[in-house]
Amino acid sequence: MINKKNINNNDSEFGVDSRYNSEKEREQDSIALMQARLERMKNLPKEQILRAKLMQLKLKMEDYLKKPVYDNQNHFTQFLKYYVDTIYAKRSDFAKDINISANSLSKVINNHRPPKEEFILKLMIHSEKAFAHVGEFHKKTWYQVYLHEKLCDTMSDQDTWRPKIEKEVKLTELV
Repeated sequence: MINKKNINNNDSEFGVDSRYNSEKEREQDSIALMQARLERMKNLPKEQILRAKLMQLKLKMEDYLKKPVYDNQNHFTQFLKYYVDTIYAKRSDFAKDINISANSLSKVINNHRPPKEEFILKLMIHSEKAFAHVGEFHKKTWYQVYLHEKLCDTMSDQDTWRPKIEKEVKLTELV
């Protein structure tokens, strides 16, 4: 019998009815649900899993672009890693497909150097082809993510660059 006094909404996002008499009862149902989900996922075709992962990436990127994020994190490279690792077993295969060296790809992914414009253009075309059977993927998305990250990095690092730069800027004419 479910005791309605024990309602805990924290588990609702996991699809578990959280009105149980004991923690053990809740855990058992949670484990059973997760096992059923995993079993169902094991039977999905690889194409369907790939499409779902690419759609998830697209939605995460779009969500990132909607929010003013002022942190100093590497969202572009996180998205790039997820994209490459979702489609390819080896990153060097992706590098070959876009005609760059594996070393160059590694430097971009590991933030040892920013991506060149040609890299982003190739990534843009590759994504259009990869998303052709998944759903619409705007050509400008990779550029937008990269530029949004640069803007956010600049704004979050104002304490570092602003004092020095401010000393060099004058206003001689009042507006």
